[in-house]
Amino acid sequence: MPRYAEEGPMYDRVLVAIDGDEGSETVLDHALTIAENHGAEIYALYVVDRRVYASAFDEGPSSRKDELREEGEDAVGTVKARAAERGLDATTAVRDGDPTKVVPAYADEVDADLLVVGSHGKTPREKVQGLGSVSEAVVKSTDRAVLVVGVGSGRGADRDAGEEADEEADE
Repeated sequence: MPRYAEEGPMYDRVLVAIDGDEGSETVLDHALTIAENHGAEIYALYVVDRRVYASAFDEGPSSRKDELREEGEDAVGTVKARAAERGLDATTAVRDGDPTKVVPAYADEVDADLLVVGSHGKTPREKVQGLGSVSEAVVKSTDRAVLVVGVGSGRGADRDAGEEADEEADE
């Protein structure tokens, strides 16, 4: 749990969970800024999602797992480089499993004061269809502080895409 000072919570260890998608940059920016402002250690975690590679039919599960592991190594490498640009040292990890379980477990392992995760803003229909939110599951499964950063998709992205389509049609 974070320490508290007169001005509020103080974070010593910030864990950023990234998935390598385009929203990861936004999530990483938040995590690095918090770590920088608090003089905190930064930990980066990428989870090779077992649910994704287990359902790979075209190229096979082991091939997909290798691809995801490579993506993970690239993603945490980016965190390490971006942290270094800000004078921070990042500890990185790539783990295999279900992110809804691995992220909280790793937070316990490193005794993170704050977890920073992204949310794609799933619509209610997407959630009913079984496309639930990892960030929601992480929030529910830990007693640690969690910052959920909205990174697009869902209703807002649909609206933006629709507006862009309308603007293109007007041209």
